[in-house]
Amino acid sequence: MKSIDDLDFSKTYTYADYLLWKFDERLELIKGKIFKMSPAPSINHQRIIVNLLRPLANFLLDKPCEVFIAPFDVRLVRNEKSDKKVKTVVQPDVCIVCDPGKLADQRSCLGAPDLVVEILSSGNNAKDLPIKYDLYEVFGVKEYWVVYPIEQCLLRYVLTEKGKFIAGGRALTFGDKITTPILPGLELALDDVFLNLN
Repeated sequence: MKSIDDLDFSKTYTYADYLLWKFDERLELIKGKIFKMSPAPSINHQRIIVNLLRPLANFLLDKPCEVFIAPFDVRLVRNEKSDKKVKTVVQPDVCIVCDPGKLADQRSCLGAPDLVVEILSSGNNAKDLPIKYDLYEVFGVKEYWVVYPIEQCLLRYVLTEKGKFIAGGRALTFGDKITTPILPGLELALDDVFLNLN
């Protein structure tokens, strides 16, 4: 398909269908249903991605985990591996993958990343908060960070052994530092995450 107008938004699609789409608009598949992504992110959104990417990429230079930024497909799966059976494909703003097997086909991540970061914008709050929270929990993302650019704070959710997210403490903001057991030794200053925002 060459135009988004050719899609039937009431239909259920798979990753095999998604791979055939040749238009510029970015979409995500959630349980087979199409979700349009917001227009191009704001400047502050992009600044936060860069402010996160720089220290994460430097920290991971000699380590097995890798950091990726959108657009980068993450196929959330349990046992299904076939493109014709995968029905959930998302593009987190930032994600960290520590299992090289999930990157083996060189196309995208097959399975839950270890850590996902979503930066909220006015166009994606309704989807990212409840829908993606549930998706990331169900498919086993170990940590989910939600960044609020306007409030300049970050909420961290950690997956328990029972497969449920719990809040990893209060909202973090200026003067705070974030750490994670996924990347021992990493310490991110929230002052740096929100650097140069207007």
